Parts: sequence; C-alpha cells; structure tokens
Amino acid sequence: MARIAGIDLPKNKRGEIGLTYIFGIGLSTSRYILDKAGVDRNKKVVEWNDDEQGEIRNIINSEFKVEGQLRSEVSMNIKRLMDIACYRGVRHRKGLPLRGQRTKTNSRTRKGKRKTVAGKKKAAKK
Repeated sequence: MARIAGIDLPKNKRGEIGLTYIFGIGLSTSRYILDKAGVDRNKKVVEWNDDEQGEIRNIINSEFKVEGQLRSEVSMNIKRLMDIACYRGVRHRKGLPLRGQRTKTNSRTRKGKRKTVAGKKKAAKK
C-alpha cells in the first residue's frame, strides 16, 4: 500500500487517479508528478516499487503544498477576509454565496435547509 503525504492511496486505481486522493492534487498535477518521476500514468498504485514511491514523495514534498499545510493556508486566508470585513469576508461570516450567485432562489448548499417564515395575515373583510 502506498502512503504519500499521510494518505493511503487506493491500491487498484491507476496512478494518475490515485494521486488525486491527496488534498491539493488534481488530475493535471498528478499527471505532471508522474511524468516528472518517470512513472507510467496507467500503472496501478499497487504496482509502484519503492523507488517510484520515493521519487513521487520527493516531488510532492519539494514542489507542492498538500493536505494539512494547504488546509491551514486556505482557512487562514478565509479568516483574514473575515477579519478585515471585506465583502467576501462578510459573505463567509453570514454563510452566503460570495461569488455573485443569486440568493432569491437556489444557493441552498450555502444557506442550508429552508427556514420557513410565516407570511402576513390577510385583513378580514368587513
């Protein structure tokens, strides 16, 4: 089993897909890493030998921020936006979408489950 950046990579996936299980590494980055390490992209993770794993580990450690380091940087960036109270920071604080999406309809992912507000009562006719 390959363990890279504190993550156990799935054994039966191709190398380029297996590396995407690491936070901060997408498909294009995984292809770059495998090409630089000289490992075939279609080779399964279980077929990597120790030298190939070591080379991949070295490239990731030297060139990329991944996992805990990247997560903490992202959270610090969000905290900074909230502290300076800029528009994006205020939207983060309120839990609303921050990239110009509409909020009258949709945006349920950010807002959460609907909270129904009672409507006005009709005045009784005389």
